[in-house]
Amino acid sequence: MNLRSGRLKGQMSREVADFTSSLEFDRRIFQADILCNRAHTTMLMEQEIIPTDIGEQILGALDTLEKEGIEALDLDTAVEDIHMAVENYVTKVMGPDAGFMHTAKSRNDQVATDLKIALKQEIQNIQNELLTFIEVILEMAEENLDTLMVGYTHLQHAQPTTFAHHLLSYAQALKRDYGRLHDAYQRMDLCPLGSAALTTTSFPINRDRTAELLGFQGPMENSIDGVSSRDFIAETVFALTMLGTTLSKICEELIIWSTYEFRMVELTDEFSSTSSIMPQKKNPDVAEIVRGKTAVLNGELVTVLTIIKSLPQSYNRDLQEVTPHLWKATDTLNSALRITMGMLASAEFKGDRGEELARANFSAATELADLMVRDAGLPFRTAHQIVGRAVTVALNKGMKAEEIDTHFLDEISKELTGETLGIDNSVVTKALDPQEIVHSRKVIGGPAPSMVQEVIGNLRDFVRENNTS
Repeated sequence: MNLRSGRLKGQMSREVADFTSSLEFDRRIFQADILCNRAHTTMLMEQEIIPTDIGEQILGALDTLEKEGIEALDLDTAVEDIHMAVENYVTKVMGPDAGFMHTAKSRNDQVATDLKIALKQEIQNIQNELLTFIEVILEMAEENLDTLMVGYTHLQHAQPTTFAHHLLSYAQALKRDYGRLHDAYQRMDLCPLGSAALTTTSFPINRDRTAELLGFQGPMENSIDGVSSRDFIAETVFALTMLGTTLSKICEELIIWSTYEFRMVELTDEFSSTSSIMPQKKNPDVAEIVRGKTAVLNGELVTVLTIIKSLPQSYNRDLQEVTPHLWKATDTLNSALRITMGMLASAEFKGDRGEELARANFSAATELADLMVRDAGLPFRTAHQIVGRAVTVALNKGMKAEEIDTHFLDEISKELTGETLGIDNSVVTKALDPQEIVHSRKVIGGPAPSMVQEVIGNLRDFVRENNTS
């Protein structure tokens, strides 16, 4: 069928047809388009808008096309888009009566519906992968409840913690990413079909019925909004961009931790490469590629927002150009998510090195200050000053943290405040032990194994409650 033959006289040149065609990325909505046509035709029959026998022929042709697959379509760019390719297929099967399939709908509401159907499935797939990733992290955390490491702020030694505690920070971020996708899904779960070109139709269609057949919560309540809104794409790409940021941060830490200077993680050979000239190298190339590819998501988001930001209401052909950026975002995210999950799951955490770093460079200093507040009754800022001076003096003398004792602290305190602390040396020794410090953090969200185990249980409940597979 040639849509131009009615209103327009000439044909587009091949160059213009190629330039304006959406067939290259319409492949992603082939199945959704069949579902959309099937639901609409079923409703037209039920409402007695088209003859039942013709409707059944249309449904039969759609069933046959679904079995044959997209290869059965004529995907020449002169056809413009997947919707016309499907309609042309049905026309070849049953003749001009196939045109009844397009009664009371437009390509405008059809493409919006197809996109939502396909995107809802993409979101569900990503959410299932996220739940799997969270579960993987929980298993790793349980294996590392007592595996010491040092926590960082400004990439400098901060306080002792555990690998389990750090891993759960990834799990919590992924949980929020899941929530953003869930929210986007809920807002897009209204059906545009029946909006037609922009003002619905005079035919007595049943939009609640088509929404039900297609698995939507209900119909969109403004037809102009139905055909022109693409904020559901922008919101989804934003959620994917944030998820990509989470993955990039995980990869960044794996890259840093696998260096000789840190030596906290060993990546498996599967996720590493070597140098073409330096035979000793084991490079974290895969993590670097994930870090680079997830930056693409930022670009796709800005592009989508730029396309839709100044369009007047109702349908504009510019909206067609949003779609390829959506699918590039979903494809990039899907591969990055699976690869990051496999890379983290197979990584070997170096517990001995983690403990070595946790005991180095005075990471227990905060606990010393807290001890002075508890046992000597000092204001925290005074304790902070004493400990800060103690660390400076110790560094100048080449002392290690475990060499600090109550006598040393008393000297510093006497110099700064005129008073000694009088804290028992055994208490000071305990305060400088990273293992004791970690176990003392029995606060919600803290690194104490009992607290970490409680959070693991909460996250397992979250995974169980949302796992529909």
